[in-house]
Amino acid sequence: MIRLEGLGKDFGAHPAVSGLDLEVRPGEIFGFLGPNGAGKTTTVKMMTGLLKPTAGRVLIDGLDLAADPIAAKRAMGLVPDEPFVYPKLTGAEYLRFIGELYGVPLADIRRRVPELLEMFELVPWSGELLESYSHGMRQKLVLAGILLHDPKILVLDEPMVGLDPKSGRLVKDIFVRLARRGTAIFMCTHVLEIAEKLCHRIGIMIGGRMVACGTLDELRAQSRKEGRDLESIFLSLTGGAEYSTLLRHL
Repeated sequence: MIRLEGLGKDFGAHPAVSGLDLEVRPGEIFGFLGPNGAGKTTTVKMMTGLLKPTAGRVLIDGLDLAADPIAAKRAMGLVPDEPFVYPKLTGAEYLRFIGELYGVPLADIRRRVPELLEMFELVPWSGELLESYSHGMRQKLVLAGILLHDPKILVLDEPMVGLDPKSGRLVKDIFVRLARRGTAIFMCTHVLEIAEKLCHRIGIMIGGRMVACGTLDELRAQSRKEGRDLESIFLSLTGGAEYSTLLRHL
């Protein structure tokens, strides 16, 4: 469903992402991890057409994103790291706008909008302007918006930021159900516990390059941390284990 071939992006003389090859299959939840500045958000922006790659190409559901961007984007839904909404629309108006943008039939919009507002507990605020919404409420509305057109692919950049525990549990359950239905999910997150519990495979980026990729057991083998949790594996691969030495001086 998602295929990256030799994907790269340079900002001047600085390579933000280099030679990235990756496939995400239908029904797979793929976790994309890395320290700050590793190239994760740059990768997401290239995958969704917000940045033009310096090298390589992106295939979405078999479609070349550069050659057929509208059809490729229609097949996916994006939750960016900062939820963007139109502040002078109400919650219900925003969802109707998103539905029309993706060509969802009007009858389906009328049926699905109230369902999604209820699912995310936004009904009391559905008539309020989005400028009055909290960050967490905006995040839930953006998540509702991507579900409205039932995309084959979800691209998520820190989707849990700002969500309360109840909403976070709901969103995780939604992702699991969508994956079982065949949706491919690509998720950037700093919350290693979520990645460990939800993701079928995990890729770890450092300095714009994928340094490890696989199931949790495969990552243990690559990091030589057999029997350890994802946090230990991640710190081993990214050099974070050295913090324990520094903490002795406190």
